[in-house]
Amino acid sequence: MVEHKTRPKHRNEEKETSVSELVLHNDDFNTFDFVIKTLMDVCKHEPEQAEQCTLIVHHKGRCTVKTAPHDVLEPMCKQLLESGLTATIEKL
Repeated sequence: MVEHKTRPKHRNEEKETSVSELVLHNDDFNTFDFVIKTLMDVCKHEPEQAEQCTLIVHHKGRCTVKTAPHDVLEPMCKQLLESGLTATIEKL
């Protein structure tokens, strides 16, 4: 019987992907239609999902609109901010 030894893994081989949330915050400036369209364009939401997120933001003040690794959310957050929306990325 031949015994196979495995090479120990280095820390960088066990890279952990940290997941974060893209959070949209309520404001008094943007219309429902604009927010819905922006979520569809930037976050690739279906119309129903974008509408639900918009209603949650309106009633609760904030809503997680996407969960993914930070590097995936960063360009989306930038686009939302450039569109005039208020958004942040928060670690889970």
